[in-house]
Amino acid sequence: MQSNGADGNLLRGTLDFLLLASLEDGPLYGLRIIQDVQNRTGGHFKFKEGTLYPALHRLEKRGLIHAETRPSDAGGPPRKYYHLTDAGLTELKRQRDAQRAHASALRPYLEFA
Repeated sequence: MQSNGADGNLLRGTLDFLLLASLEDGPLYGLRIIQDVQNRTGGHFKFKEGTLYPALHRLEKRGLIHAETRPSDAGGPPRKYYHLTDAGLTELKRQRDAQRAHASALRPYLEFA
């Protein structure tokens, strides 16, 4: 995953949160998840399939998301759609609270310059 000017360690801790949040409004397939994250972050976060799919498989193994294969709406091969499980929604809420607390704690330092 890449970010404009961000440190790799910071990004690793953000990927799962972004993926879970991207699925909050409903199931998406891989390319749509990538596009959603790029659109919602104004292009700040960019990642490729080589980053996306291992992360999705990890989240699925943890029971936070579930995948189902559906026919393509464009007439191509079937696509794997991912959606949040109840455990995934609970984890998203936990991570969102943690992200807000983190941002709030940093705010005085961000405004100092």
